[in-house]
Amino acid sequence: MAVAEKSTGLRPDRVTLGIALMVGFTVCAPMIDTFAKLSAGHIVVAQIVAARFVIQAMLLMPMSGVFGWAHRPAGREVALQFARAALILIATGFFVAALAVMPLADAVAIFFVEPFILILLGAAFLGEPVGFQRLVLCLVGLAGALLVIQPNFAALGPAAFLPLGTAVTFACYMLLTRTMARRMHPVTLQAYTAVAASLLILPLLAAGHWMSVEALTVRWPDPLVYWLLLGVGVASTVAHIFVSFALSMAPAGIIAPIQYLEIVTAAVLGYWIFDDLPDTWAMIGIVIIMASGIGIYARERAIERQLLLNRPVD
Repeated sequence: MAVAEKSTGLRPDRVTLGIALMVGFTVCAPMIDTFAKLSAGHIVVAQIVAARFVIQAMLLMPMSGVFGWAHRPAGREVALQFARAALILIATGFFVAALAVMPLADAVAIFFVEPFILILLGAAFLGEPVGFQRLVLCLVGLAGALLVIQPNFAALGPAAFLPLGTAVTFACYMLLTRTMARRMHPVTLQAYTAVAASLLILPLLAAGHWMSVEALTVRWPDPLVYWLLLGVGVASTVAHIFVSFALSMAPAGIIAPIQYLEIVTAAVLGYWIFDDLPDTWAMIGIVIIMASGIGIYARERAIERQLLLNRPVD
């Protein structure tokens, strides 16, 4: 262990804490979706999305200031933050709309094709190498998503593709994140994006409400819904703090596969709260998605080890 620590620069205690934080993320993230799904029967999707980012901004901005992580963003960074905010707003809107009509585990599983889409987008727009094995794993993962989508499409029609829309827009969001994440603290990055998202959606929500646009009409529901919206915002904030610090303590190749536990948590919450379980074909698709994703991460780790040993990559 001492030799491995010396050669990699990793402290075992920090890696263990990073893994624990990532497990915490896989518990918190489906709670965001659960609170959103419970809220969706009472208020419009845009109101849920707005609550998430407003509460997230209110919690993360003071944290960034207190710990000295905040800075004055320059003009180009402001533009990128608003671009990221627009993408995450669309991705979140798609997903909350999907949660309103789909089982929780199905929606989360379809979203998990996002790493495959990100790899393909990186190859198409950034010229990043893909390799035959990774390409095959990506295509197999996408095929697994179709197995999850198929029974939902039969029951819901085109709405079954909403989580796929989330995966595509979130992959674009992650491409932008790659250009910014190295220049600022991850909590600050999330805080500024939440502020930008709030500045985009609140005027849109106000204008839509004033013009009586049904999808943007603000409702003032039973007080219980306010607690659900608070749950969306707080769970989102805690989940992002967990994943931000997890990535700072352990290599992504170690903790990224743990993220697939989120599907398990979603299935448990979906059954416990909504009495939803994926059908047989959806379950097969979920297993294929998880296996393909873990296969990609395992290959990335193998490539990293080969590079460290100065061996040629297969």
